[in-house]
Amino acid sequence: MDLLIRRSTLILPVNIPRFVEKAYLRGADAVMLDLEDAVPPAEKHTARQRVREGLALVGRGGAEVFVRVNNDPALLTADLEASVHPGLHGICFPKTESAAQVATLDAGIAGLERSRGLPSGRIEIALLIESPLGIVNLEAIAAASPRIKTISLGPEDYWLELGVEPSAEGTELLYALSKVVTVSRAFRIHPLGLLGSIGNFRDLQAFERAATRARELGCVGASCIHPDQVAVLHRVFSPAPERVAPARRVVEAFEEGLRRGTASVNVDGAMVDPPVYRRARRILDHALALAEVERRKADALARNIHAEPS
Repeated sequence: MDLLIRRSTLILPVNIPRFVEKAYLRGADAVMLDLEDAVPPAEKHTARQRVREGLALVGRGGAEVFVRVNNDPALLTADLEASVHPGLHGICFPKTESAAQVATLDAGIAGLERSRGLPSGRIEIALLIESPLGIVNLEAIAAASPRIKTISLGPEDYWLELGVEPSAEGTELLYALSKVVTVSRAFRIHPLGLLGSIGNFRDLQAFERAATRARELGCVGASCIHPDQVAVLHRVFSPAPERVAPARRVVEAFEEGLRRGTASVNVDGAMVDPPVYRRARRILDHALALAEVERRKADALARNIHAEPS
């Protein structure tokens, strides 16, 4: 599976210009323009008209750019037509419950790619699972399109569908998020999510605990709704600095051992064999990929800040 660096996805309503205009300064790995829950029904049409300009604005800091569309078939076609343009990395599909929904979405994106001269298959699908039915059908859903790169659990709607109140530890989400991680890994998809709430953006300690629990289950990133949450996600879903240097020593020693004809070496008094090497290689590759993403964002931000009139 290719490495994916998408520790943070900052969600913002596309119909509020001040949020869109400043999003590129927030440092998120991805920014998601929302046409769904954050936009009231009376604002949907106006919000769609802002998407194309929003794609360019929020991408100025080097973030990947997504649009969260509405699940309702009566709204989906217009949402896709407003969203599939140059500068879009992917479509987030909420409340996913069946493979048929994903197949319909894939076909809609493909048709717009063809009609608008965009590279075929470039636009990815980010799925959001928000109900027990979605969890039950998750294996079929994961196999429904090669565009699927991430699957996330939406905690707020999932709590509603379960008919329970959120707990401080997010225990009632444990089964669902564990299944998202397990199925995603089986299908070479990246699992995202929190074992807890996204909503209380003032309590950053609770948010960090929710992100940490999700990372310990196997998630590689999560969404957020406030800029202050971005740094928390980057801290949680980045390799700890104290792990990178030892991983580098392990990788270098093992690869030197292979050149000498041995697949087992001693590093700092511990045996390093192929499984240990692969774990260290994963940490090091993650750190290198993360550094490249940060360089990309820094370069884009520098270009666009310098391009602004003084």
